[in-house]
Amino acid sequence: MSTSDPADDIAEALARLRGRRPHGPGHAHGGPHGHRGGPHEGRPPRPGPWAGGPGGRFAAPAWMRMLEALAAASAPLSVSEIAEAVGVDQPRASRLVQQGVERGFVQREADPDDARRTRIALTDTGRRVARGAKGERRQALSRALEAFTDTERAELARLLNKLADNWGPGA
Repeated sequence: MSTSDPADDIAEALARLRGRRPHGPGHAHGGPHGHRGGPHEGRPPRPGPWAGGPGGRFAAPAWMRMLEALAAASAPLSVSEIAEAVGVDQPRASRLVQQGVERGFVQREADPDDARRTRIALTDTGRRVARGAKGERRQALSRALEAFTDTERAELARLLNKLADNWGPGA
């Protein structure tokens, strides 16, 4: 845990866990969010600013993870790096990038070290969408934590960060 505000620590741990979705059976076909069952099963997902227009949904969970990964990166990312950060395979990451380019949220740039490769960067529009989604999640988290005591917030932050530290291959 890096900050004195447990809400910030919780938000960071949740962001770390979001990028570490399990791969394998059920991931790609386990429903709109890569899982089966749960309290939201059968409900249509709520579209956000990344929605593709009337009736079109734009891969919201993976899409937002891609925007967040690009926003957090110190330099443009390769499609492979995006796939790793988002928790999807490379073909899915390529489709997300293509959709992002079509909507003006990301752009392809030549890799300065290898002209055969491209890097992916956020556009100004993509940066605004990523910043807005992060702010909305932070507000929702703060509202949810209002019912917790200071001690409970700190304990939740500690446990979520412990989970995020130990989640992954071989854990």
